[in-house]
Amino acid sequence: MKIPYFEAPIKAGFPSPAEDYLDQNLDLNDYLIQHPAATFFVRVDGDSMIGANIHKNDLLVVDKALDPSNGKIVVAILNGEFTVKRFRITDHHVFLEPENPKYKTIEITPDTDFRVWGVVTYVIHKCTH
Repeated sequence: MKIPYFEAPIKAGFPSPAEDYLDQNLDLNDYLIQHPAATFFVRVDGDSMIGANIHKNDLLVVDKALDPSNGKIVVAILNGEFTVKRFRITDHHVFLEPENPKYKTIEITPDTDFRVWGVVTYVIHKCTH
């Protein structure tokens, strides 16, 4: 679905004269999704990623076509359950790091049932004010 899109950016500082014309339409699928056949949305439950501004009930855009790289936020299957964490590789070790000090970093060992499901490309959440 295409929705109205104003090309001129909105100033966050001092106001500027308003533009009273529509530049074009914007389809959020075109903006948010690079690989349509490999992209899915998932809703967050929990608070382990609040330091990355990912909160309960946020919607994640996840791309399975992207390779996980050091520092990226990923959706992974860990011991049969989905989780979202920061992917970290150091000296031949793999870790899943939460962004909340209440939770511990998880080291992935050869015995861990683990698979990266996709890389988080966008986080969508409602403004609460």
